Amino acid sequence: MKMFRSLLGPSARGRRRPVTTIAAALWSAAWLVALPAAAAPRYAAIVTAADTGEILYASNADAVLHPASITKIMTLYLAFEALETGRLHPTDRVVWSRHAAAQSPTKLGVPAGGSLSVDAVIRAIAVKSANDAAVALAERIDGTETAFAAHMTREAKRLGMTGTRFVNASGLPNAAHVTTARDIATLSAAMIRRFPERYRYFSTASFTYGKRRFVNHNHLLGKVAGVDGIKTGFTNDAGWTLAASAQRDGKRLIAVVLGARSPATRDKDVERLLDLGFDSLDHRALGEPFSIAANFHSLGAGGAAARPATGAGDEEPAVRPTARPAPHKPAPAKKKP
Repeated sequence: MKMFRSLLGPSARGRRRPVTTIAAALWSAAWLVALPAAAAPRYAAIVTAADTGEILYASNADAVLHPASITKIMTLYLAFEALETGRLHPTDRVVWSRHAAAQSPTKLGVPAGGSLSVDAVIRAIAVKSANDAAVALAERIDGTETAFAAHMTREAKRLGMTGTRFVNASGLPNAAHVTTARDIATLSAAMIRRFPERYRYFSTASFTYGKRRFVNHNHLLGKVAGVDGIKTGFTNDAGWTLAASAQRDGKRLIAVVLGARSPATRDKDVERLLDLGFDSLDHRALGEPFSIAANFHSLGAGGAAARPATGAGDEEPAVRPTARPAPHKPAPAKKKP
């Protein structure tokens, strides 16, 4: 009660304040009280069986968080759908608008009016995670990025992604751009199931644009047994994110981590979750009990996310410029006495 009196001020006992002022004060108090309870966990993780959707492990799987560049899984899902229906062809040209060219890094840096083939744009998104390429492709499919984002959200709802709303094609920061670990696992499974051939774009090792070669941000490719996709991400709001899929002995699992504090801990968590997931299936086949939760201790949860080496960007830089050594300066000659 004292809090409400302090918000209303000393005049609450004397002359009456306008109702609108009192209502605003009460709304402010309610917001302050509700804020801690409404704060969602920053870190979330899930492991699912790709074919059945069975959840083998989940931690805060329905917490509403920011996805960062994992968003581009849906961007490419709609692009693959357009290729399937004939609205797009791999050799079609995608032209960069001023809006696309103005996107923040990570990007290719194609100038407004420049263009690439649909195939090259898809590779730039899957490997380089280029924000300008994602926006240019969105505009090519639906006319504007806003219309494409609405298309993304509709498709998300159709797939059962109940905690997801997309407002851009790239995953760059926006308070309204949200998803859950469970929803990303659902999307990843849908991608693999519906577009098994085009899913291979996500395992592309590198992409070359001009004189620069960019290496896939998914560090688990070629390192962890069976991993063949799917997408990484980073923003300061989202932390380090990764959805990865692996296939071993004819069984496929999907692991998702959102909100890790560094790329190394994110990668380690996903690797460990996949290994434990396959272990659990092996133990089950032998009729032996096994708990992923009892064997998994997250390294990536908690703490502030480490910022990437470059100030702006959605991912850690794939290519860093080689530092030039400082020019050698001969020591000044000593003066003779």
